[in-house]
Amino acid sequence: MSSSIASTRFSFLDRSRTREGHDGPQALRDTVALARTAEALGYHRFWVSEHHSVPGVAGSAPTVLAAAVAAATSTIRVGTGGVMLPNHQPFVVAEQFGVLASLFPGRIDMGLGRSVGFTDGIRRALGRDKEDAGAFAAQLAELLGWLDGTQQAHPQVHARPAEGLRIPPYVLATGEGADIAAAAGLPLVIGDLRGRDKLIRAVERYRGGFRPSAWSPEPYAIVAGTVAVAGTEEEARRLLVPEAWAMAYSRTRGSFPPLAPAERIEALAMTEKERGLFESNMRGHLAGTEDTVAAGMELVLKETGADEVLVTTSTYDREALVDSMRRLAGIAGLG
Repeated sequence: MSSSIASTRFSFLDRSRTREGHDGPQALRDTVALARTAEALGYHRFWVSEHHSVPGVAGSAPTVLAAAVAAATSTIRVGTGGVMLPNHQPFVVAEQFGVLASLFPGRIDMGLGRSVGFTDGIRRALGRDKEDAGAFAAQLAELLGWLDGTQQAHPQVHARPAEGLRIPPYVLATGEGADIAAAAGLPLVIGDLRGRDKLIRAVERYRGGFRPSAWSPEPYAIVAGTVAVAGTEEEARRLLVPEAWAMAYSRTRGSFPPLAPAERIEALAMTEKERGLFESNMRGHLAGTEDTVAAGMELVLKETGADEVLVTTSTYDREALVDSMRRLAGIAGLG
């Protein structure tokens, strides 16, 4: 094991992906079970995501799901990857995390993103529009003000029981969000590993523009992406197939489907466009045997200087996913 891998934290984000033959409720129960596995293997934190009206994703209420995960575990940090702040009132988000942090002290992370609903219909249902993402920095400042008691916009109003609690905030970003995280003096979560040059530039810009804050005295960068480890290169590749096809399907059909078994996807007669998107989605991830992934991970850490890796792998075969997590834990010396 390299010294860079040994000194890096490894965590897991589960999107609660639905699978053919397994409905949304089962996907949520699978997420809770996967959190127990991550804890047993020694992962640092386990996060859940927020998606609305997406057929292939069951996780629409991350703070609720985080409560279930935290209740089912005892030591691993639990959080959101993330709550999409433009979809919510910062005051309510502060209250929700205050309840979580009160019930599970010292274990809750507050991961925050700036995305809004995927379609006009979803945004209308949420009472939001595209422009709301542009207010993320102001919403973030308001949310932090509810936590530390400095907000002045609403005199005599307090976010209880959140006010005064130390709930670590993290900013999820792809580009501009890195600048927002730096200006606010907050840890950054950024992906993905496939766009390596863009990722490296964003992390460098984040570190260069970072302003120390009461929340974080120095920059902290978490890089996120798909990591698949198996006994052979081909087995690792097959772990990538269900999500790669779901992404290609969504780009050509306009709907994000449940994950399908790799063997059925590989037997499909894809159109030229579908095949191109599928093959593109298969490239750039960290996938292979332990030796291959260890070498690739060492390069990622060298290029980005990441403090932590957040694994975001989704696949149909849950046993193969758990095996991949176990093999990665071995590479990283977790447990």
